Amino acid sequence: MSYSQDIIYWMIQIIAPFFGTIAFALIFGVPRKYYLLCGLTGMIGWLIYVLTQQAGAPAAEATFLASAAVVFLSRIFAVNVKCPVAVFLISGIIPLVLGSSVYWAAYYLVMNETGKAMESGFTAVRLAVAIVLGIVIIQELPNKWFHLNRKRGH
Repeated sequence: MSYSQDIIYWMIQIIAPFFGTIAFALIFGVPRKYYLLCGLTGMIGWLIYVLTQQAGAPAAEATFLASAAVVFLSRIFAVNVKCPVAVFLISGIIPLVLGSSVYWAAYYLVMNETGKAMESGFTAVRLAVAIVLGIVIIQELPNKWFHLNRKRGH
């Protein structure tokens, strides 16, 4: 890729998940004052996914790390602006949701290509488990770890 293609690629990797996440926040009825934080959550999660994949990690590992980051950011934002974690988590996880592997599994099943359907279906299950593990592990961390403006000694 040329330098200008690299710039365009990274602009898309930053802008698309940011506005896509905000669009889903709008659909889910998130209050307008949280749109920026929702966009940042989705964008950062997607960037972690892309950078981890470019570093050579398998898709499931990249999905796990990215979903853990989305949950971590969601908890930080929720605790510090005093709203439910779901406000940021649901819209922020959307860029990581595994649409294509489920689509291809169904497609190959309909086309009677059982081997390819099973492979795509197994990929979808691995990615879904990675997302769930990322959510569960970070959700189990103590709430006090997510306060940004704590006073020392308290």
